[in-house]
Amino acid sequence: MNISFKDLRDIKHKLPTGSVSKIASELNLKEQTVRNFFGAKKFEEGKVAQWHLQPGPDGGIMTINDTTILDVANRMIQEKYNTIEMNNSN
Repeated sequence: MNISFKDLRDIKHKLPTGSVSKIASELNLKEQTVRNFFGAKKFEEGKVAQWHLQPGPDGGIMTINDTTILDVANRMIQEKYNTIEMNNSN
């Protein structure tokens, strides 16, 4: 999957508070692994990057080999907006 770095960061910023911890827990990962997926640059010994960044517009184009973290993040964002819509309709 290809996505711009800006779009990936936008997804991270749409996540509800505490989502990094929830994603890590759900996927049995370290929180730093989830942060690194969204562009943090803290090195974790023995970890291979889950994406590759090519220079380009909007911070570059990221090729993501495993979208599991992104899939969970998008689900959490959708759940957040569904909850907001339900609360606004009452």
